[in-house]
Amino acid sequence: MCGIVGVLGQHEAAPLLVEALKRLEYRGYDSAGIATIDGTRLDRRRAVGKLVNLSDELVHHPLAGKSGIGHTRWATHGAPSVRNAHPHSAGGVAVVHNGIIENFRELRAFLAEQGIASETETDTETVALLAQYYRDQGLTPAEAVKQTLTRLEGAYALCFLFAGEADLMIAARKGSPLAIGYGEGEMFVGSDAIALAPMTDRITYLDEGDWAIITRQSVEIRDAEGQVVDRPVNTIHLDAARVDKGGYKHFMAKEIAEQPSVITAALAHYLDAEDNVKLPDEGIDFASVQRLTLVACGTAFYACAVAKYWFEQVAGLPVDIDVASEFRYREPPIGPGTVALFVSQSGETADTLAALRFCLGKAEKIVSIVNVAQSSIARESDLALPILAGPEIGVASTKAFTCQLIVLALLALKAARDRARLDRDGMTAHVAALRALPGLMNHALTIEAQVAEIARSLAEARDILFLGRGAMYPLALEGALKLKEISYIHAEAYASGELKHGPIALIDAHVPVIVLAPADPLFDKTVSNMHEVMARDGKVLLITDSAGQKAAGAGTWASIVMPTVSPFLAPILYAVPAQLLAYHTAVAKGTDVDQPRNLAKSVTVE
Repeated sequence: MCGIVGVLGQHEAAPLLVEALKRLEYRGYDSAGIATIDGTRLDRRRAVGKLVNLSDELVHHPLAGKSGIGHTRWATHGAPSVRNAHPHSAGGVAVVHNGIIENFRELRAFLAEQGIASETETDTETVALLAQYYRDQGLTPAEAVKQTLTRLEGAYALCFLFAGEADLMIAARKGSPLAIGYGEGEMFVGSDAIALAPMTDRITYLDEGDWAIITRQSVEIRDAEGQVVDRPVNTIHLDAARVDKGGYKHFMAKEIAEQPSVITAALAHYLDAEDNVKLPDEGIDFASVQRLTLVACGTAFYACAVAKYWFEQVAGLPVDIDVASEFRYREPPIGPGTVALFVSQSGETADTLAALRFCLGKAEKIVSIVNVAQSSIARESDLALPILAGPEIGVASTKAFTCQLIVLALLALKAARDRARLDRDGMTAHVAALRALPGLMNHALTIEAQVAEIARSLAEARDILFLGRGAMYPLALEGALKLKEISYIHAEAYASGELKHGPIALIDAHVPVIVLAPADPLFDKTVSNMHEVMARDGKVLLITDSAGQKAAGAGTWASIVMPTVSPFLAPILYAVPAQLLAYHTAVAKGTDVDQPRNLAKSVTVE
């Protein structure tokens, strides 16, 4: 959530800042602003809503200067407004901030005692006021920032600019990611590499507690103890075309369509010619693992919920799954032989990172499945496994979800082999099915026109239910989440067998019920639940294969027929119609598909 960019450049900073902020729109925001230094003068422009509003403001009131900072804000403290938008300034200090300053009220009270009043509702303003307070005591910018940081409690990524200091930025990171980019006589700061990709491919990620004094020619990084440290410079290969819409109306549409190709890449990365699962040298032998703990948030949690079925049924490995925001607070016992596995698209999810740190020194091994190889979660894991989905810009996760499922499925198969629960022939059969999956997904994408037609009716509903059994139950949860995320329709999902335990009271002719039911061993039971809905005038949309359509399609409101796939892989394939239903329902309603209200792509605060 939120986005930070900073520039010490050779050219006018304002256009560079706005362009970089556009590349961070996917993170979610409700206001934006920039500040620059022209000569010795520090000035700023801010606007509520989309970046086009900030661009309009800059047309009418331009900002000159080759040094600047910018921000897209996702409101936490204080409503979205120009007054609360970043950058915040006090005297000659401007600051942008991702995160939450938990003790800002105490700091505000301290500042009030010094006769320094606050003008906004935000926690961030106290950072600027505190830094200026220390500047007024005669401290240099670096000394003022150092003193300010010692007083902050909470999570932050910060970037400071100072009037009269056109060749200086100071950046700091605790809990929220921040990167420094290296140019030729230029330096940059960004929330992630995507923001900086057009300007540089040489990136240093700040570690927890780091802060950096940056000029156009130098970077001095200090750790939390104030010691000067070296952090590696990474060369990042980001194809700029992969963060463009590529002719699609929305990033989400493009990312749904990319799934066959990114899954192919993931399979090629993890499978060798003999159908073995390849892991890095520090890989994992599941033969000695006693228990697996899976922890994630949101869509990644539902990927873990699918994987629980796989690990337990195929590998015979007991699995606990937890929502990261609850995991560490219930302080679960972690016994001997436990592997803790964390799933996060960004690798920066605050709750998931905190859960990982809770497991340090307790679990036998820390494993992560991430889309950003240099993320905090990846760096703090014993073994980090990339999903290779490429940049995912749409806030509602699509290709990252299916790539997470692919990596989890491969790990489950490896666990089954390591634990002698799957022989060579069985492994070969599963791998053959996996290699065929991209082709089946391409075939599944041909249903889009039919889905769009159905979605026009769904867009009229106020409430929608999803049903599924076995591994299709967490997929039903994911389908409901996708729909409410981007269409704002209330949607819930239930295990089909739970229908009679309450949810059936909701059924009437105005509540569509989406049933995910491939013709698998649980199919007949799901169909029985479906008929209970139909007997009460419920509108059933059945998503099944040709065998399921033939057996149970009569009497349904509508059916979507999928290619036949093994029950093991059905949750991956059936993600496609769930995603397309959400997408086209949102399009029919006219909502902001890629940047739905109130949501952020990367949740870096609790």
